[in-house]
Amino acid sequence: MRKMTALLVGMAFILGTSGYVVAQTSTPAPAAPAPAEKKADDKSMEKKPASKKMTMEEKKAACLDKAGTDEAKKAKCEKQYTAKAKKPAAAAQAPAQTGDKKQ
Repeated sequence: MRKMTALLVGMAFILGTSGYVVAQTSTPAPAAPAPAEKKADDKSMEKKPASKKMTMEEKKAACLDKAGTDEAKKAKCEKQYTAKAKKPAAAAQAPAQTGDKKQ
């Protein structure tokens, strides 16, 4: 009976210490992506195409396309963009006229 008890205690000791050793070993760290790949990704994000501002004609065409077959919406687009087109031209002429009057 003593031999069986000693055998069980010995086995428990061996299994316990081997489990403790296995738990203490470090696992390899996951490989980090290479820094060159990160830089390549950053460069692709930095280079954005230059945004092109739409001209009044392009805005008017887009508005008319969006309006579709609705005549009221088309009339609103016509009215809106013809009024905006006249304002810059009138503003450019106004300082020239006031300068002429002062002289």
